[in-house]
Amino acid sequence: MKSAIKSAYHIALWFYLPKGRGLILHLQYGMYVWPCAVVLAQYLWFHRRSLPGKAILEIGAGVSLPGILAAKCGAEVILSDSSELPHCLEVCRQSCQMNNLPQLQVVGLTWGHVSWDLLALPPQDIILASDVFFEPEDFEDILTTIYFLMQKNPKVQLWSTYQVRSADWSLEALLYKWDMKCVHIPLESFDADKEDIAESALPGRHTVEMLVISFAKDSL
Repeated sequence: MKSAIKSAYHIALWFYLPKGRGLILHLQYGMYVWPCAVVLAQYLWFHRRSLPGKAILEIGAGVSLPGILAAKCGAEVILSDSSELPHCLEVCRQSCQMNNLPQLQVVGLTWGHVSWDLLALPPQDIILASDVFFEPEDFEDILTTIYFLMQKNPKVQLWSTYQVRSADWSLEALLYKWDMKCVHIPLESFDADKEDIAESALPGRHTVEMLVISFAKDSL
C-alpha cells in the first residue's frame, strides 16, 4: 500500500506501508496508520525546507509515516517504539526497508524508563510524536522521557499531534510540573484543516490538534 504527501506545487513523495498495516486495526496501536500521523506528516512537509540535517527522533513510531517523511526530506532520523512491543519495532524496520531507508536506526524506548538506548541517544533538534497522548496514565511517562531528552538539548522541540477524545484530558498541569510550555498550531496554517490531506481521507471528521512543546524558559 502506498500513500502520497503532496505539496502545493504537485510534487509527490510516496510512502510505502507494510502490507495491510494501513487497512487493518491490529490489537497493538503501533501497527496502524492513525489520522494524527497524516496531520503531523503534513506539518513536516509544510516545513520541509528546514529539515535537511536536523536530528529528529520519532517516539511511538509504529508505521513511522512522520519519521519516514522527515528522512525523505533530508533529516537525520531515529525511529523508536516501545522495547516491550517487538512487533511494533519490526514494523518500523519494514517501513524503512520498503521506503529505501535501511540505514535508519530503530531503537526500543519505553516511556518513563531509563535504558541504555535512551542514554545513548545523541542530542535531538526535533522529537516527533503522533497520537502518543492516547492513554492518560501514560502522559507523565511520556513527558518524563521528553524531559530527559530536553536535558541533552534544551532547545529541542516536541512536534506532536493528538486526537481529542475527551474534554477532561489535559496536559496543562503536567507541562507546568515539568517546566514545559505548549503552543497550539492552527491546522489552517499548514493546510491541514480539511477532511482529506495529501490524498488521504484518514483525518476525516476527527478533531486533531497540532502542538509544539518546548522548555518554558526557551522561546520558540
